[in-house]
Amino acid sequence: MNNIANPAGAALHLVQRRSLHVVFASTSGHTEYVVDALIDSLKSITPGWEMEETRSEKAQPKDLLSGDVLLLASATWNTGGSEGQLNPHMWVLLHDKAKTLDLAGKPCACIGLGDHRYFYTARAADHLQHYVEAHHGRLIVPTLKIIDEPYGQEEAVRAWGKQLVDASKPADWC
Repeated sequence: MNNIANPAGAALHLVQRRSLHVVFASTSGHTEYVVDALIDSLKSITPGWEMEETRSEKAQPKDLLSGDVLLLASATWNTGGSEGQLNPHMWVLLHDKAKTLDLAGKPCACIGLGDHRYFYTARAADHLQHYVEAHHGRLIVPTLKIIDEPYGQEEAVRAWGKQLVDASKPADWC
């Protein structure tokens, strides 16, 4: 006899438990708003998930390896001589601190924000994807691009979050 009241239910709970680690860069608050909207949505559809957020300026390379799924999020900046760059804090994390990190097949997802008035709209998304791929991570869903103000785009964030949850099942990680 075991001490689990409902062994089948306990096994189901263990199978569904996942952890998401979000590393994001936000200075104007837009990226943080999108991340918060996503986490609020995920909490309602995946109560068994653990979610952690780390600002890129406080993150260390080891933070990119924590959790079952890594989510990178950044707005597009016009720094470094041309438009279409990562937020400077995210750039330092990915191209300085974690430039030699091996994601070793880790399931990943990316969110990039941008303004339609620029030629390289939401190009931060491309930079994040490139980092994941170049460092042997595995993108499990198409990258979410939020164009212009994020306010009023919560439904798109929720729908993308559902795709992330569906893609985060271990059977899909093979």
